[in-house]
Amino acid sequence: MARRSRGFDTEAAFAHLAKRDRKLGKWMERIGPIAPDVRWRKPFDPVDALARAILYQQLSGKAAATIVGRVEAAIASDRFHCDTLARIDDPGLRACGVSGNKTLALRDLALREQRGEIPTLQQMASMDEDAIIAALVPIRGIGRWTVEMMLMFRLGRPDVLPVDDLGIRKGAQVVDRLEEMPAPKVLLARGEKWGPYRTYASLYLWRIVDEAAPAKAKDAKPVKRSQG
Repeated sequence: MARRSRGFDTEAAFAHLAKRDRKLGKWMERIGPIAPDVRWRKPFDPVDALARAILYQQLSGKAAATIVGRVEAAIASDRFHCDTLARIDDPGLRACGVSGNKTLALRDLALREQRGEIPTLQQMASMDEDAIIAALVPIRGIGRWTVEMMLMFRLGRPDVLPVDDLGIRKGAQVVDRLEEMPAPKVLLARGEKWGPYRTYASLYLWRIVDEAAPAKAKDAKPVKRSQG
C-alpha cells in the first residue's frame, strides 16, 4: 500500500470546498483561510498520544495536565508506553489522581502494545483511515472520536469527517440553516461533497459555530467538541 504523507495543501482544499459547496464557501470567504496545524509536521508516539488522550478525557486541561505531570514524575519519564507504565502500580496511579476506569484503560493500552497490536507511526503511514480506526477503537477508553482527532491533527489526514462530533453537527446546521442538527448518517451523506478535504471542511464547521454565535455569547467559551 502506498505511503501516505502527513498534511495537505490547504490552499487547494480551500479552492475545492468553495467551488463544490456554495453555502459553505460563503462562510469560508467570511472567515478566511485557516492555517495548517503545525503538529502535522512533528513525529509522535501513537501509544504515548493515546495514553494522554485517556488521561485528558472528561477533565479540564489544567486538571488533566496536573495529573499527567504527577504520573510522569512517578514513572520518571515524559513518555507513556508499556515499559514506563510498568514502573507504577494501580494504587500509585490512583494516588496521582487517575480514576479506576482510566487505570484499566492504560493497562489495556500497555498490554496491547506488548502484543504488537498498536500500529507504529511508520506503520500508520501505510494504513488508510478505516484501518487505523479499526486497530485502535478496541482499546479500552478509546472511541472513534479520539482516533479521528489523531487522524486529523497528528497524522494530517485530509479527508476525515467526525460526524458524531456535536460541534461539527452544529456547524452543518448553521451552514444549511436547519432547525435541528443533522443526524450523523445525514451529515455523512452531506459531507460526500466535501471529499477529499473533509478534514478542512470540519475545521470550518467548528469555526462557523463560534462565528454564528450571538454577540452576547462571543465572550463565552467556544462550543466544546464531543468527547471520544
